Formats: sequence, structure tokens, C-alpha cells
Amino acid sequence: MNPSVNPSVDPTVRPLTPDALDARRDALADLLLDAVADGASVGFLAGTDHREAAAWWDGLRPSVAAGTRLLWIAEDAAGRALGTVSLVREEKPNGRHRAEVAKLLVHRDARGAGLGRRLLRHAEDAARACGTTLLLLDTQTGSPAEHLYRTAGWTAFGTVPDHSATPDGVLADTTYYYKRLAA
Repeated sequence: MNPSVNPSVDPTVRPLTPDALDARRDALADLLLDAVADGASVGFLAGTDHREAAAWWDGLRPSVAAGTRLLWIAEDAAGRALGTVSLVREEKPNGRHRAEVAKLLVHRDARGAGLGRRLLRHAEDAARACGTTLLLLDTQTGSPAEHLYRTAGWTAFGTVPDHSATPDGVLADTTYYYKRLAA
């Protein structure tokens, strides 16, 4: 953990409404760019700029407004964005029992203090509250995130070779996970 983050100060995790998403868009863009700069395969390539990252967050506004995407932000006492996670609810009638955990990001300065696990728990608890019984997610094979998911009770169910490019353009495998939630 980076000494610039005080581990004794517990970040506040709160849901983002569409208006709050608008207000925190730049901080979320910075968080996304930090993940890309650290090599995370989160859908963006090296060279993505702040404008592109902010536009991606802007694009989530309709799904947040519709309630099909639940979104949380973790912030320190100064309001610095340290992490985020989304829960994307399935809209198809035959899949409304499932949802996807997406874009679990923790700033490099805040890693190692359990924030990723805490954000994951927020998404899982919200899924239960919505009546979701099955969660899915994917992550780059061999990434540090795999340890988090496995130790949080997620089950790997398949790996797709060369699924996505890392920020530097190298094709990498993706592993898919699921977790059954008690009804």
C-alpha cells in the first residue's frame, strides 16, 4: 500500500446516482486511467486520455438512470476516488436471476487494504437484495484479481485464450467466474 493513503482511514463506499456520476466523472476517469497505466486489462489501451475515459463514464449514465447498472464509488475523507464497482443487471426476461460484476477498480495507492474485497461485497449484497441468485464476471487470467475472486468464493468456469488485449496491446487470456448467491 502506498504511504499516501492512510490505512487507518476507512474509505466511504456509496452508490452513485446519475447526478452523482456526473459530479464524480473526472475522478472516475482518473481511476480508470490509473488501472490502465498499471497494466489492467479493463477494456482500454495505453494512450487512452482523460477525455476518452470521462466519455466512457458518461456513457453509463442511461443504464444507471434506468437501474440496470448499480454503481458504487469508494472515497477517502478528502473525496479522492479510491475504487469503484458496478453490478449490471440482466434485462432479458429469461436471465433476470443473474447479473454481472463489472469494472472493479482499486487505485494503486489503495491496494492491499481490503478495499477490493469490500467493493465486491457491496455488489454481492446489492445483488442479493435485488433477488439475484447468480453472478458472473471475467478477469485477465493470471492477474492479481483472480486471487481476490477465488478467495471470495467465486468459481472459475472457463478460460478463453487471447480474449482481450492488455493496455500495451498484447493478447491475453480471460477467465470467467460465477458465484451462486443464497436466495
